[in-house]
Amino acid sequence: MKNIATYAILALVGFFIVSGFSTYNGLVDKDENVSEAWSKVQSAYQRRADLIPQLVATVKGAADFEKSTITAVTEARSKATSITIDPSNITPEQLKQFQAAQGGLTSSLSRLLATFERYPELKATANFKELQSQLEGTENRIKVERDNFNEKVTEYNKSVRRFPSSMYAGILGFDRMSQFEAAQGSENAPEINFDFN
Repeated sequence: MKNIATYAILALVGFFIVSGFSTYNGLVDKDENVSEAWSKVQSAYQRRADLIPQLVATVKGAADFEKSTITAVTEARSKATSITIDPSNITPEQLKQFQAAQGGLTSSLSRLLATFERYPELKATANFKELQSQLEGTENRIKVERDNFNEKVTEYNKSVRRFPSSMYAGILGFDRMSQFEAAQGSENAPEINFDFN
């Protein structure tokens, strides 16, 4: 009888050890998936940042463009590329700061592109058309990568919160992660004004 109880206890301990290893490895895999997805988000934003100097150079070369607009884009790019986030320790505050910097760059790029209407000779250049097309494609990539990042974070967060893995996650230091959220006010349609007079 004593042997049966000992075997039962050993089997139970063995089950918890194997279950713990399995849960740990699963959480590590999902954590790495989040890190990979974050690196793709950063890569898409970096692609946009890399296109901006070419866009600014094209604008400067093709028109006597408003210097304040170009300066705003350049400064926003500098601010956006200066913020780095460690994917293994993403906090909501860091994401908000990152999003705010990227939002500032998006806003200044929008102003830059909107003012092109005043410069038909700029819009007609092949280099500008190509850069504008690449920029639009990059914005689409950014959206896709942010969505992919949010999916990976959701998958990870579900694993961290579901029982019994939540017990192991708490013991092993796996915390919930933050997702990209829409910028405040983005539910409102932007106001577009083509009257430049």
